[in-house]
Amino acid sequence: MADFIYNFTHWTFPQHKTTEIAMVAFSQTPWSRYRVRCISLPARSHPSTIRVEQQLAKLKSSDASSLSSFEAICSGLSGLVELYRFINEVLNLPLAQQALASHRREIWVQELVDGSVRLLDICDNTRDAVLVMKESIRELQSAIRRSKYEDSGVENTIAAYNCSRKRIKHESLKKSFASLREMDINTAGAFPPLQLENEVTAAVIRVLREASSVTTSIFNSLLSFLAVPVHWRPKPSRWTLVSRLVHKGAITRNNQTDRMNELENLDAALDGLQLRSSSTDAEAKEKIQSVVRERLMGLDSSIERVERGTEGLFRELIHTRVSLLNIISR
Repeated sequence: MADFIYNFTHWTFPQHKTTEIAMVAFSQTPWSRYRVRCISLPARSHPSTIRVEQQLAKLKSSDASSLSSFEAICSGLSGLVELYRFINEVLNLPLAQQALASHRREIWVQELVDGSVRLLDICDNTRDAVLVMKESIRELQSAIRRSKYEDSGVENTIAAYNCSRKRIKHESLKKSFASLREMDINTAGAFPPLQLENEVTAAVIRVLREASSVTTSIFNSLLSFLAVPVHWRPKPSRWTLVSRLVHKGAITRNNQTDRMNELENLDAALDGLQLRSSSTDAEAKEKIQSVVRERLMGLDSSIERVERGTEGLFRELIHTRVSLLNIISR
C-alpha cells in the first residue's frame, strides 16, 4: 500500500477553518505520523459525518501489524461494518449526493466506483473461503467425536482438512491477494491530493478513500492469517512435541513461544495427534486428543465470527456501490 496519507476531514466545527493535526498512515507497515492539513465543514452536517470520522479514527488507532489473531481481525471486521453503515448514511444526504453528482465525470469519482467493485470481489472471495474452511473444521470435529484415532476415519478427515486449506489458499485467497495488489498499485497512481473548491466534495472523497485504505489493510491481515502454510511440522522429536502440546499448550519455534496463530496451533496439535499412535501412554493420548478438541472448538467459534463479519461487510459494501451508482447516474 502506498506510503502516503490523504487528508482526514473533521466535520464538527461551526465555521470553515484550517488546522494542522497529526495523522497516522494506514498501510501494511507500522503506522507513521505525518503533518497534514485538515478541512472542517459547517456544523449543520449530519451526525453521521461525525460517526464516520470517529469510526475511521478508531480503526486507524491500531497498528495494522497487530492484527495477528482472529479476535483482533474480528474486531476489525466489526469496525468496518459500522464504518460503512455510517458512510452509507452520509451518501444518502442530499448535500453529499449533490457534491458527488456535480463531479460525476471526474476520474476520481470513477476511481471510487471501480474501487467499490474490487472491494466487493475481495470480500466475496474471502467469504467463500471462510465458509469452506468452517465446513472442513466441523467435519474434523465430528470425526474426532465419533471415532477413536485407531479408526482410519479421523486420519482421512485430517488429510481432507489439509487439502481443503491448501485449495482455499491457492484458489480463493490467491485471487483476493491479487485484487489487493491491484488496488495498491492503482491507489499509488490514482490518489493524488485533491484541490477542490467545494469542501463538501473534498470531504466525501477523502473519507471514502481512507475507508478503502483501511478496508484493504484489514483484509490483507485476514488473508495473511488464513493463508498460513498448512500442516507445519516442528523439528523436535514426536514425543517432545506431544509433551509441549500437553503441558504448555504451545509449541516452541526458534526458541520463542506463543508466536503461532490459531490455525498454526491447530496444525501442531493435529501433528501430535497423528504421532501419538506409537505411544503406550494412554493418559498422554487422551490429553493430546483433549488439546485438539479444545483448539478445534475455539477455531470454529472464531471462524464463525469472521463469517458473520464478512457477511455483514458484504451487505454494506453492496449498499455503498448502489449509492455511488445512483449518484453518478443522475
